[in-house]
Amino acid sequence: MNIVESIRFVMPEIILLVSAIIILVSSLFIRNKNALGIFALSAIVAASLYLPQSHKTDTVLFFNMLTSDSFSLFFKEISLFVAGIVILLSMGYKELTEKYIGEYYFLLLNGTIAMMLAVSSNNLLMIYLSLEMISLISYLLVAFLKNNTLSSEAGLKYFLFGALSTGIMLYGISLIYGLFGTTDLSIISNAVNAGQINGLVLLLLLLMILAGLSFKCALVPFHMWTPDVYQGAPTAVTAFISVGPKAVGFAVLLRIFTNNFFPLYANWVGLMTLISIFTMTVGNIIAISQTNIKRMLAYSSIAQAGYMLIGLVVGTASGMEGILYYILAYVLMNLGAFGCVIIVSNSIKSDAIEDYAGLHKKDPITSFMLSIFLLSLVGVPPLAGFWGKFLVFTAAIQSKFILLAIAGVLNSVVAAYYYMRVIKYMYLEEPKMKDISPKSAPLQIAVAILMAGVLIAGLYLTPFLNWIRNSQSFLSQ
Repeated sequence: MNIVESIRFVMPEIILLVSAIIILVSSLFIRNKNALGIFALSAIVAASLYLPQSHKTDTVLFFNMLTSDSFSLFFKEISLFVAGIVILLSMGYKELTEKYIGEYYFLLLNGTIAMMLAVSSNNLLMIYLSLEMISLISYLLVAFLKNNTLSSEAGLKYFLFGALSTGIMLYGISLIYGLFGTTDLSIISNAVNAGQINGLVLLLLLLMILAGLSFKCALVPFHMWTPDVYQGAPTAVTAFISVGPKAVGFAVLLRIFTNNFFPLYANWVGLMTLISIFTMTVGNIIAISQTNIKRMLAYSSIAQAGYMLIGLVVGTASGMEGILYYILAYVLMNLGAFGCVIIVSNSIKSDAIEDYAGLHKKDPITSFMLSIFLLSLVGVPPLAGFWGKFLVFTAAIQSKFILLAIAGVLNSVVAAYYYMRVIKYMYLEEPKMKDISPKSAPLQIAVAILMAGVLIAGLYLTPFLNWIRNSQSFLSQ
């Protein structure tokens, strides 16, 4: 499809781009900065409403650089939902100064565009460009509080680790281009299926691409940036990078490894199994000793990535169903947890877990909601997190990955300790804090939406599974 015909399929991205430019320019004149947040949220809603109109199954765009299929539509919807919730969280986050809030929303909307392009990319070069756009915007957002030493340090560390992993990935892409003479995934996939390329050579090149994607997904051994960046970044930004780029990373992993390079499954499944086990184990064990809730949630997110990877390792339709549902559940419960952290930090100016002592006496609603999100991360039924783990563990058992399923269950037991420790402080310790300051309406709306999502996705599973099954129709297995 040529450029002119392709434009109508990327109208949601165009809406966001035009809105981002309007916000950046109007921020110079508008005194009421809350209006910028409302406008940014309206842009997300407009893009979401137009998104189904831009979808046509298996349509290739811009000379096969992008594709419009049910899989990309699923992750575009996730990306827009994440952006909308983060905007609401940001409107209630006191650490963000109004002086630069226009630039903040400009970056956030452009980051959303990059995520939507990445999940629909059908070309390795386009994947690289969109992921690099996400990275550059993430570096700026993490270091957004330029007068905050931790924020600046986190931005620098994020940049250094990102540059390393991106360099490895780009080198792998260049070698694949040298091997195939193209970066078009469809052409490469056809050559792989025809057995025209040495599988071992191609596998080594795929490992280089895996390095870059592992950075986005926070998989071991490319996870080391996570705790420092999560702690130093503004909490609203932490919420964004903990779910947005990670969901995109898994989307690209699924598209490359299960659709285009599935004939090499026997070659990479062993390595993926080890990465999954090490990722969930390292994340959970180190999380136990954390005293800062943002660092604890950082190591928790590493462990959660290990659970998600089980679905990719299994490689079956049920495994894909499990990983897609887990990503959806993870977005809801992790954003919710960080939303509650923002509510508390707005009042006590601290992210230390011990400062959550007696929170239920000062703010019973926030304590209850945070408990629900943490219990969902543990995997307590009937919350969404339970079904995420149930689906991936069941898929692993059905495909005879017994060791992987056992590792996942044991790690879930370990994880229960540090999640329950936060709940213990909130309900069994005496309060140390003063009264909680009033909560902003956008912040309360965001957390309420996420709370409802965790409960509804857990109690009414069928509609979500039907949505997910329709979204994985591209998989050629």
